[in-house]
Amino acid sequence: MLVFIGSYAEAANSGVYVYQLDTESGALSRLDQVSGLQNPTFLSLDAKARKLYAIAEKLEDGQRKGAAVALEIDPAAGKLTELNRSGTVNTSTCHIQRSADNRFFIVASYGGGQVGMVALQEDGTIGPLLDAKQHAGSSVHPERQERPHPHSAFFSPDQRFVFVPDLGMDRIVGYRIDAGAGKLEPHSETAVQPGAGPRHLVFHPNGKYMYVINELDSTVTSFLYEASAGTMEKLEIVSTLPAGFEGENACAEIQISPDGKYVYGSNRGHDSIVVYAVDPDSGALTPVDYTSTRGGHPRHFSLSPDGAFLIAANRDTDNLVVFRVDRSTGKLEFTGHTAQASKPVCVRMAVFAD
Repeated sequence: MLVFIGSYAEAANSGVYVYQLDTESGALSRLDQVSGLQNPTFLSLDAKARKLYAIAEKLEDGQRKGAAVALEIDPAAGKLTELNRSGTVNTSTCHIQRSADNRFFIVASYGGGQVGMVALQEDGTIGPLLDAKQHAGSSVHPERQERPHPHSAFFSPDQRFVFVPDLGMDRIVGYRIDAGAGKLEPHSETAVQPGAGPRHLVFHPNGKYMYVINELDSTVTSFLYEASAGTMEKLEIVSTLPAGFEGENACAEIQISPDGKYVYGSNRGHDSIVVYAVDPDSGALTPVDYTSTRGGHPRHFSLSPDGAFLIAANRDTDNLVVFRVDRSTGKLEFTGHTAQASKPVCVRMAVFAD
């Protein structure tokens, strides 16, 4: 199993790392590191095609603008080779998500309030910007919600729609994908509670439920998802923090176990992973555990494809921490293994066949 890490980095420093995960012990061994990329923080992994895509930044007329980089994966050596790089939207980006058919990807620009649709070529290289949409709006937080802040973009299970949690607007903005025209067609806006600050989301494997983690008020908002219409209905709001915690906290990543039984979310401040059990009949979440990430500011984490491991990326302590997942309870057990990486903020992993 190979593990790919995106990080905050100057172009002169290593920004993307490759590790091998020993699935017996949980130990991580570094195989490669790539420099030359400005803040390649978020990654999209296409294990089948042996491609890795990273956002990056380029300077143009003194302004930071969005870019993306395509990298070829050599699984046997655990090495990366750059295929090409191209500009995306006209402001720096924070997230990249690839379509299942490999025809395009979506980028989100937190600072610029934009969402962009970028072509992928048949050879896996990055093509031109096809479409961009500018968000407009605000919400109640005087410092964090003064304007739109799209934080991520996620395709619906059937790939007909893409949903963008906008932290600044307290909205999940939906677009219909017009693949033939290469366009994002405005479809819906769904509100979360004021001051929530939606950041990332995940769909249940059964396609009926959607879970949104909210950065500003440390909650998860659950929705019933109507696939045919591409709409959602709010079900409940649950805290990501244990009772009695009074310190500052901001949430980051949310993922679900492959069997759909458990949802995981990261707390920055409490520096933990919250584990929820999912009620299969209603989609309701019940807190199961809160596990220390053994580091500061867990901005991202990922479950392995089989759900057996979880790797947390602690940005402020420059470490990756490997947990084994008890798939009968959802709880996390520290393997005793960590690895160093400078300012890690994204984790992707996959098993590659020989």
